[in-house]
This record gives sequence, structure tokens and C-alpha cells, in this order.
Amino acid sequence: MLTSEPAVQQTDRDAPIKLTPLSSYKGTLSSRVYRSLKDAILSLSYQPGQIMRKRDICEQLDISRSPVSEAVTRLAAEGLVDVMPQSGTFVARFSMDEIREGAFLREALELAAVERVAQTITEDQVKRLKRNLRVQEALVDDLDVQGFYELDSEMHNLILGFTNYRRLAAMAETSWLQVNRARQLVLPNPKRVADTLAEHKAIVSALEARDPDTARQATKTHLRQLLLNLEAIERERPDLFDKP
Repeated sequence: MLTSEPAVQQTDRDAPIKLTPLSSYKGTLSSRVYRSLKDAILSLSYQPGQIMRKRDICEQLDISRSPVSEAVTRLAAEGLVDVMPQSGTFVARFSMDEIREGAFLREALELAAVERVAQTITEDQVKRLKRNLRVQEALVDDLDVQGFYELDSEMHNLILGFTNYRRLAAMAETSWLQVNRARQLVLPNPKRVADTLAEHKAIVSALEARDPDTARQATKTHLRQLLLNLEAIERERPDLFDKP
């Protein structure tokens, strides 16, 4: 349900986190543990700065410490957790420097992509984007913020995919990782969800019109709103962010 409350509440940081069961994922044991922990971090079930107790993870997932340690190593390499010798493993706090860098890289990729797609887009591709928008509207009406979040990502990936550059979406996702986690702080706000939908419509409208300049400007406006919202949240909830 959409709510005006912050995505991260002041809760008991020592309380066990309910993780997605490993049966929900495919792959090796360590990769499934990694996915479960990563999803909990990206969804903010694990709060920035919260300790991740390996014993609790092992007990909940009914596994040994080895795959948990392997998963934590991967998460640390991505900058999602901080491993402190003799202290434990903690979910990384947000870094506005990393968020700004990620937003800069994602913007560079998406602006180039949308400009190209505006010149090459097919009628079938336009239909796919408009179908995505219709579902986004329905999810907003149903107050389904998580569903909207997923369709938002799908729309951006469709546009990146329409460039026919196979590695572009993966590159964009890597650069967007820290921003994507922080974005969870913004989306529960009903006004921001409505504004995001309007911005998406402007992008698709420009693509349908085969107007590269307008598509580029609409995409730039859309992407930069997120950074402005996160800067406001940093002022409201400094406990979630690294100190400069």
C-alpha cells in the first residue's frame, strides 16, 4: 500500500530479518543465499547500518556458515555491506557520493539510449511501452507500490534493450545499484509515485513522436528528480547516510 511514511522506520535493529526462502531462487546454494540477502538489503528490510548476524541467517535458512560467508564476500565487493574485523558485518549506509556517481553514469547511458531509440523505435516497441504504462497506471490505482517499482524498472530496461546493445542494461544496472537501493526511500511517497508516472508518460510520448531532443530532455528531468528527493531525505534522516 502506498504511504507517506518513510520507507525506513526507527525499529529494533537487533530484531531478526525475515529472508526470502532459498527455494524461491535458482542456482548454487551460495548464489541463492546471496540473492536472498541482497534482496533483503535492496528492499531495506535490512536497514542501513544494521548488523547482519551470520548465526541468525544460518538458523533461518537452515544452512551452514560457509555459503553465508561466500554471499557476504560478494555483497561486500558490491559495496552493500561493510565487514568489520572483530565487530561483525553491517549493511552499508548510503553514500551520497556513490549515489551521485551512479546517477551520473546511469544518466549518461540512458540519455544516449533514449536519443537512439527515438530514431529507430518500431510500432511494436511503442505498443510494448504503452502497455507497460497502462499497467503502471493500474498499479498506482491499486496502491501497489512494489508492483509499480517493478514496472518502472521494466520500462527503463525495455528502452535500453531497444538499442540492440546487449550489454547496456547490465552496465546500467551495475552503475545504478546504490541508487536503486536508495530509491526505496522515495517511492512510498504517493506524490512521487504520481509524478514518476507522469514523467514516464512524457518519455514514452516523445519516443512515440520520434522526437530525440524531447525524449532526451524528458529522461533527464525524470532521472534528476530522484537525486533531488534523495538529497532531501539525507537532510531528514542523516542516520541512514555516511558522514561526509
